[in-house]
Amino acid sequence: MGLNDWFNSLHMDYDGQARAEKLSRIIILLFGFVGFIWGYIIQQFSETVRILGAGFILAAILTIPPWPIYRRKPLSWQKVRPQRSGDSDGEGKTKKKKQ
Repeated sequence: MGLNDWFNSLHMDYDGQARAEKLSRIIILLFGFVGFIWGYIIQQFSETVRILGAGFILAAILTIPPWPIYRRKPLSWQKVRPQRSGDSDGEGKTKKKKQ
């Protein structure tokens, strides 16, 4: 495994980022709702916060690392075009003088 393969394995694609964000929102919303209901039933706000914290931890574990499910549609970049002879970055361009 080369350095390029290792570097590419550390990133999510755009579709994976959207999927991870949606999943984290669902998990946090679900844990928040369950925590609120449970805390209301037992009249203990600390249990609500504890359940919501567990939801944050679970969402972070499932969505922050670039798991393979978030790398299913990688971008296909264009190939590098060879530079034509006579073309260079600075030639042929003139700067306008400020007046």
